[in-house]
Amino acid sequence: MSGVDLVIFDCDGVLVDSEIIAARVEAELLTAAGYPIEAEDLARIYAGLTFRDILLRIEQESQQLFQATLIDEAEKLVDRRLRAEVRAIDGVHEAVASVEGKICICSNSSAERLQATLTRTNLLPFFEGRVFSSLDTPSRKPKPAPDVFLYAAEKMGADPRKTFVIEDSTHGVAGARAAGMRVIGFTGASHTYPGHADQLTEAGAETVIRRWADFSPVLAALSEWAE
Repeated sequence: MSGVDLVIFDCDGVLVDSEIIAARVEAELLTAAGYPIEAEDLARIYAGLTFRDILLRIEQESQQLFQATLIDEAEKLVDRRLRAEVRAIDGVHEAVASVEGKICICSNSSAERLQATLTRTNLLPFFEGRVFSSLDTPSRKPKPAPDVFLYAAEKMGADPRKTFVIEDSTHGVAGARAAGMRVIGFTGASHTYPGHADQLTEAGAETVIRRWADFSPVLAALSEWAE
């Protein structure tokens, strides 16, 4: 595909079905801290954000302050649950293997969490040495900032204008678009909700898929024409 320099995959909610696991842990902690929220609502509203940024947004919206220790507690509990429960999304191994050119991962998760989830789901061999966490970029700015996408493109020697990103969150889509990249939305994970695809499209995704079986033909079709 001459129109594609690089394909970037988000990890959580795209490669692995982890968003709902994290949302359940975080919702339980928030509810116990005096901010009742359902896991499904947390995933719908804040998918793609770090728990630190979720807390900051909730504090701004509710004028309620949380203890800083909640962040560390959430990270430990989520890591524990992911190591025990996370699964690859159906068809993702075949979809990743189908890409003929360069591929990598851009995520807001820590390098340690990515290593653990990718190892458990047998996806690490596809991406060894090409996994980029926003926490390890020079700016350390998470999505929706474009920094991790631009950092990955530079390291991979790719033109952002010829880079496709697969994202499940509006924040991820916004970050990729701000980086000048083209986006395919994905709604095949357990945290998807009514209107999910519409929100991804409104955020800037050119199209949205819900099955990995549709990925190769969609990528091939989009690569044939410039945006």
